[in-house]
Amino acid sequence: MPTLRVRPLYAALVCMFAAAGASAQEAQSLPEVSITAKGYQSDDAETPISVGNVDRQQWLDRGAANVGAALRGLPGLSVTSDGAQGQNPVIRGLRRESIVLMVDGMRMNSAQPAGAIASFMSLGLADRVEVVRGPASVLYGTGALGGAINVILPQARFEPGLHVRAGAQFDSASSGLRGSAVANLSEGDHALMLGASAANLGDYRAPDGRVGLTGYDSDSLIGQYRFRIDASQQLRLSLQQHVDRDVWYPGSAKPGTPPALGTVTVHSPEQKRQLAEIGYRRSGSGDRPLNFDARVYHQTVERQINAFASALGRDQTDTHVSFDTNGVDLKADWLAHPSHLLSFGINAWRMEASPERYLNNNPPLFNNHVRNDPFADGRIDAAGVWIQDDMRFGSLALLAGLRHDVVRGEAASMSNGAVTSGLSRTDSANSGSLGAIWEVSPLLRPYANVSRAFRAGDMRERFEASPRGDGYFYVGNPQIRPEVATQFEVGLKGSTGNVHYTLSTYRTRITDFITGRVTGAVQSGLPVKQTENIGEAVLRGVEALARWQFQPRQWASIAWSQVRGWNRDIGEPLFQMPADELTLGWEGGLADGWSADAALRLVRRQDQVATVFSRGTEDATAGFATADFGVSYRWRQQRVRVALLNAFDKPYHEHLAEGLSGQEIRAPGRSLLLSWQGSF
Repeated sequence: MPTLRVRPLYAALVCMFAAAGASAQEAQSLPEVSITAKGYQSDDAETPISVGNVDRQQWLDRGAANVGAALRGLPGLSVTSDGAQGQNPVIRGLRRESIVLMVDGMRMNSAQPAGAIASFMSLGLADRVEVVRGPASVLYGTGALGGAINVILPQARFEPGLHVRAGAQFDSASSGLRGSAVANLSEGDHALMLGASAANLGDYRAPDGRVGLTGYDSDSLIGQYRFRIDASQQLRLSLQQHVDRDVWYPGSAKPGTPPALGTVTVHSPEQKRQLAEIGYRRSGSGDRPLNFDARVYHQTVERQINAFASALGRDQTDTHVSFDTNGVDLKADWLAHPSHLLSFGINAWRMEASPERYLNNNPPLFNNHVRNDPFADGRIDAAGVWIQDDMRFGSLALLAGLRHDVVRGEAASMSNGAVTSGLSRTDSANSGSLGAIWEVSPLLRPYANVSRAFRAGDMRERFEASPRGDGYFYVGNPQIRPEVATQFEVGLKGSTGNVHYTLSTYRTRITDFITGRVTGAVQSGLPVKQTENIGEAVLRGVEALARWQFQPRQWASIAWSQVRGWNRDIGEPLFQMPADELTLGWEGGLADGWSADAALRLVRRQDQVATVFSRGTEDATAGFATADFGVSYRWRQQRVRVALLNAFDKPYHEHLAEGLSGQEIRAPGRSLLLSWQGSF
């Protein structure tokens, strides 16, 4: 681990409090650190990048069951949803295609027609979720236009003996039960970590009744073994598995084509993520340490994606697909000079998929079950090399990085074998970033950064022809060019023992914007959009977060987000931009072992909608306010909590909720949350 400007005491304290299940007000008195922003541990207040972090206790206190829900309310973060499981994070108005999702720094690759790939990330076992807001291709390559999200799972530790962390939770809205346990066993040069979690969630209750098809089951297993070769070298083997069962996406429900199908709703009987990693780490020593980490990994995201037709009482289509990724990451950091911490690396991955799809498309029986694969033997190869210099000159810190990538996409055929030529394309791209932060005082640290990122088309955009949620039939384009985003951001940061804050404003320009062009044709009863690079998009936003300890053990907080997006090709707002929102919070100690908290979330009416692009299907969404209250009690290493979420049973839906106009997914109503967390 690099030593430049990293404060080991802070990291040790964070780990100590996490292991003991420290209260939120205790944890907030410590500076926040991030691994994802620079690729190694660094103090957020000394980083000229917008970062956000959520620890385990925070999302457990809010009853979050997936990554999207855990990040909701964080400045610059919002969620698009098509069901209880399908909660996709959105960073600064950019959706899942423009965000790199990672578990322990290993990216998750997939092309999702429904649901949330982020919900495969084993949140029930995680320690922390870190977010980089804004272009992050220097470290993470293609896809990081909007930023990166990294879910950090427990690691095997060389702590003698057996240590166990466990917890359980119940919420009344879904009658849902969740539980998890993580054990760490170490002796000598061997360390073993094992973890398991499970959830059983029913259809949740909204203020006006149950929301059908929102229940599902899930479970996760993780394990890691570490062998200490000597004081500076380690080997590791990591295994992960997450499974969801009987998942429905009610936001996908649409009238069937033809109408004899009734309402058609996408669902997944089972979906699974499995990962295996082998890694080697060497920690340097001396005045100019060189640290090195290498890993190879294989990851599979396997899904059944079916479309249920209500008039038939059975599936009209069924699809089975496995996205298989093999990857290698090599990275190092070197304290070349007391003022220069250099980091550099090479990473490469290959994702392969060949979906099998069967259609029942012979009215009036709809029972022919013919195979109609969207594409065959699809493959995306990506490789990149990067270098970054973390510089310090007195009170001025600079962070500069460069990267070069080559991305190739190809398939054997598309449109059920009808197209077999012109399916290969190779692109190269350069990414860069330059940021500066000046410590005038601990509470006044102005910063600025400029960054460039890119996104090559995913498999779905390249090869698949299918209906989408905006009512069009999209036709893939194997020759799609990469999008390129350039962002300029300025802001302020500050952190002391009792005050922490960030304030930023940014402008992002995306060229070769990948979207759909209306062709005037009709396919499968729907108007056609051809996937193309048709223009330019611009996003502007403001974000603020502050926490203040105004009395001993008493904290107040405020979070604010605003983003505006403009489609310059059409001359209207970008499709589905998040609404402005403000969250006010308080948390504090009441008596020995007792603490309480309250949060008020205020979301503004969103009437900046894309009427042309969406053919009038994006409607304005009313503003709303929700309030949450909680009380916690701690003794030794045990903690119990009672909370009331959406305490006033406010009926609402998020603007980014999927669904037909006026029939969007309703959010859960009032819910009693009971939880226990403990360590032994």
